[in-house]
Amino acid sequence: MYRCAPPALPRRRLLTTSAASTAAAATAAAFAVLSTVAGIGAFTAPSTAHAQIVPGHRYFPQRALRGELVIGVTPDVKLNGKAARLAPGARIRNAVDQVATPGSLYDQKLTVLYTTDINGLLMDVWVLNEVELANKSWPTSPQQASQLVFDQASQVWRKP
Repeated sequence: MYRCAPPALPRRRLLTTSAASTAAAATAAAFAVLSTVAGIGAFTAPSTAHAQIVPGHRYFPQRALRGELVIGVTPDVKLNGKAARLAPGARIRNAVDQVATPGSLYDQKLTVLYTTDINGLLMDVWVLNEVELANKSWPTSPQQASQLVFDQASQVWRKP
């Protein structure tokens, strides 16, 4: 329990709206001068292409299986047309490898790779992007996987 008042913090000087707009205009003018001197040209904002993530091929575990997933009311899903459930703590990754909530993917038919836990619940789910959809040789059942050989480096299944 503190019996004394805490020490006073130094006061910050707040910019008024006119001072803030003047500071922003000065910064934009300085950047325009620098870009002209550097030969860049007119002041332009960066394009949205720099902010976009280009999807590539991700590395998946050998025990992952391919399937069609439709997410219903969590944790209920349909996997390959049959009822299934998400495990507690299940991770769903979207096409650009960001974590997605089940609600954001509600009632969409998705082509995915998935792993299950020891109880048969879906644990890890990866929504496939265009590059990964081209690899159609991924097994859809453990029986198919047992008849194929997996190359971890190229992420390709082949017949032995």
